Amino acid sequence: MPSTPAVGRQVCLAAHPTGLPTPEDFRVELAAVPTARPGQVVVRTTLFALDAAARLFLGDVGLPLPRLAPGDVVPGAALGEVVASTDPDFAVGDEVCHQLGWREFAVADAAALRRVDTAVLPSPTAYLAPLLTAWAGLVVAGELRPGDTVFVSGAAGAVGGLAGQIARLRGAGRVIGSAGSPAKVAHVTGTLGFDAAFDHRDGPVLERLGALAPDGIDVYFDNTGGAQLAAAVRLLRPHGRAVLCGLLDRQNGPRPGRADGEEATLDLGYAIANRLTLRGLRTADFADRRAEAEQEIGPWLAAGRLRLDETIVDGIENAPHAFVDLLRGAFTGRVLVRVVGQPDDKADLSPRDE
Repeated sequence: MPSTPAVGRQVCLAAHPTGLPTPEDFRVELAAVPTARPGQVVVRTTLFALDAAARLFLGDVGLPLPRLAPGDVVPGAALGEVVASTDPDFAVGDEVCHQLGWREFAVADAAALRRVDTAVLPSPTAYLAPLLTAWAGLVVAGELRPGDTVFVSGAAGAVGGLAGQIARLRGAGRVIGSAGSPAKVAHVTGTLGFDAAFDHRDGPVLERLGALAPDGIDVYFDNTGGAQLAAAVRLLRPHGRAVLCGLLDRQNGPRPGRADGEEATLDLGYAIANRLTLRGLRTADFADRRAEAEQEIGPWLAAGRLRLDETIVDGIENAPHAFVDLLRGAFTGRVLVRVVGQPDDKADLSPRDE
């Protein structure tokens, strides 16, 4: 096995963005490869995931969330190989996942790592997919029932695409999605198997959703907030449930392409009149349900009944540009960065110790 180098690359926040980030808001640096202390493991990252929700931690978006400081490594889920270990549960060569983000080498306490087990999830990249978010949002927070009509906003995204597929596999009567372009709408219905979908930029959401769900909806899986949440609350049937998972509508400031005159004000009078449940979703609250979720999802993946919608971008130095493209809506599904190649001599690779 090749020796571990002395330094590795990592992507740090260079400046707090205003509105949509630019690649210049990030910096690729060299950092010394850490040494494992007792009970720790050093991992060489092979893939890491880009998550649109990371934008919420890059600057002030008016929410009570921690904010990264310039110089901090951008967080996220990652997959890699153990290159050094002082813990008996992990050996050199083991494939593991961690949450230490956009970096080539990471050191973590053994308890913070998950071993990749293809007997549980047949694809290693499934460990980077937001499976628990989608499953818990529907099954636990959304109390999905057979026959329910389900609406998923952001249906071409990593979470939304999985949520719609899981709803269908769990017996929903009708699954409707929204996306941001005709091509994405076609992907949601043609590839992911939603019963119907619409372009939320093509006319008022209330009108478009109402035409596809004339009798109302039972569960709304919300990845956007804004006008789509406002419309869904008006169309939820009595005792309907809204799962509040994402804020795509506001994370970069005003969202382009909203239909003229669109009503985005949330009228909670409908929530009172129809005895609705609106529940915020944080995945960490359901960590104790992960094994249950994976026990159900694993066979779906193995049988090809659930699709992992993935795009792979090569090169850690391309992560900032890919992240900005993700926020612009350029991709469908999960975006993964493959850490390959040698450091780019045009990138800012100033040595840095952590």
